[in-house]
Amino acid sequence: MTAQPELLSVNVGLPKNVAWRGKTVYTGVWKYPVDGPAMVRRLNIDGDGQGDLAGHGGEQRAVLVYQAGSYRHWQQHFGRDDLGYGSFGENLTVDGLADDEVCIGDRYRIGAAEFEVTQPRVTCYRVGLRLGEPELPALLVSHHRPGFYMRVLREGRIRAGDRIVKTRTGPGALSVAEADALLGATAAEAAARGDRRAELHARLAHALRPGGYLVVGGTERVTDPRSTKLEPAHPFIYRKS
Repeated sequence: MTAQPELLSVNVGLPKNVAWRGKTVYTGVWKYPVDGPAMVRRLNIDGDGQGDLAGHGGEQRAVLVYQAGSYRHWQQHFGRDDLGYGSFGENLTVDGLADDEVCIGDRYRIGAAEFEVTQPRVTCYRVGLRLGEPELPALLVSHHRPGFYMRVLREGRIRAGDRIVKTRTGPGALSVAEADALLGATAAEAAARGDRRAELHARLAHALRPGGYLVVGGTERVTDPRSTKLEPAHPFIYRKS
């Protein structure tokens, strides 16, 4: 992480119909940089929207963040030099805030707005459609570079060049990368394979206080903080304050 993380670009785009494999997909994955300040609201940045509201957007996924370090990684991987900010469907392109350093529940002030990290990006085919790289959704997972969502705690204006100031550390110290590793595996399955996911499940359970909430599949339900099993295969992780 850089000594002082910085917002490099604010990117927005409204949903549109796109032809893909003989069908029409309604998607908001095409995002482009904003020239000047942008107003961040509880559910969106002005001028932005999502096509598939079942899998994207909403209060807990209001803003998607992706890092310049990951841009450099994919430029080298694909041998491409045409990846402009917003190419991965993100709203905020940042310098710093690596997935293995940012934790679920961390809070950041950017410009006049404040945000809280809620979950890793759960990738879908649309990001591959956007870049013409069909295998990209799987690669974001296997290369451990998902990016992450944030909710908006305080609305306000932001712009490229704003410094990013951490205002609180999330409970449990569970990083975005570690949370991403939990997706699709139970603690028992992980223990059988001998990997670290059993440990991470236990840390997530420890981080949830009694009466806390776990967002799963887009809905909130009270969960037993002693449980180490996440269902369904692609849960959304979020601790309610």
